[in-house]
Amino acid sequence: MANQAPIPSFFNPDNAANWNYRPSERDLFVAAQEYRKVNGIKVSMTDRLKVHFLGIDLQKDFCFPEGTLFVGGRSGTGAIDDSRRIAEFLYRNLSVISRTTMTMDSHFPFQIFFSSFWVDQDRQPVPPFTVISVNDVRFGKYQPNPAIAAWLSNGNYSWLRKQVEYYCNELERAGKYQLYLWPEHTMMGSDGYSLVGVIQEARMFQAYVRQIQAKIEVKGGNELTENYSVLGPEVTTRFDGKPLAQKNARFVRTLLDSDRVIIAGQAASHCVKSSIDDLLEDIQKQDPELARKVYVLVDCMSSVTIPDGQGGFIVDFTSQMDDSFQRYADSGMNLVKSTDLIEDWPGFGL
Repeated sequence: MANQAPIPSFFNPDNAANWNYRPSERDLFVAAQEYRKVNGIKVSMTDRLKVHFLGIDLQKDFCFPEGTLFVGGRSGTGAIDDSRRIAEFLYRNLSVISRTTMTMDSHFPFQIFFSSFWVDQDRQPVPPFTVISVNDVRFGKYQPNPAIAAWLSNGNYSWLRKQVEYYCNELERAGKYQLYLWPEHTMMGSDGYSLVGVIQEARMFQAYVRQIQAKIEVKGGNELTENYSVLGPEVTTRFDGKPLAQKNARFVRTLLDSDRVIIAGQAASHCVKSSIDDLLEDIQKQDPELARKVYVLVDCMSSVTIPDGQGGFIVDFTSQMDDSFQRYADSGMNLVKSTDLIEDWPGFGL
């Protein structure tokens, strides 16, 4: 049986709501040396069970009201509460979690899911939260911004129009959704791109205590496809049959080589959902029993909602999250809470 590690004295849960909080990595390194000795925590390489914690897109733009795409959930404070619980979970289970990987949603100013990429029939930018169907593109209601063809498709605007029509058709053919234009978010180099301070603090401390590298997986930089999932883009081919992007087979293998995989992050209705869906697809191709090694922290993720200012929501993706949770449970994955003792989780096997 594993004993929970004490939460370090430097941790302040209020910082989960503080956009400006930034930990000192030097201080964390120094504190980790003493913490490991006092609490008798062994280095990661001695673990009998290799437990991999995957934190999805725990970035400031998603996790604070000041961010451009705050995941408030129905409570209005969803991602803030999730960040606090995730940090506390990582601290309490330092002796169990062998390694962590954080994903980083990584964007440029002009990408297919941003307003800057599109114009309407009057050559005006298309606003965020617009849904673009294949017929919208086919019949000219929305078109790619002609100005970007110079550098994106070597000046071949006809090629670009064919590609975006093909892309929208592929999305609809797969039965997932139609193209949705998001507000600008997690732009590389921006403040909103950074990991939440309490998450950065917890992952670095875990790495220093357990003497294991803290990894990052970058996703989302292709101008011509969405990449909700860390394991692969939404569309992998071009209309002319050439490759557009590829799946992250290396990281799939890393996860499936672990004895246990614990997943949390933002948003449950989008990037978390897509990542777990892709992982489950690979599991079902290889061995459905592998689903039992996956643990989804249901109290450490929230869904995208857009309040209407009158107590309701313009958009609420919570039901999609709930449907996904049921599918994961049906597949054999484990739906668990961060506040429960990890040794009591079904089949964890400590």
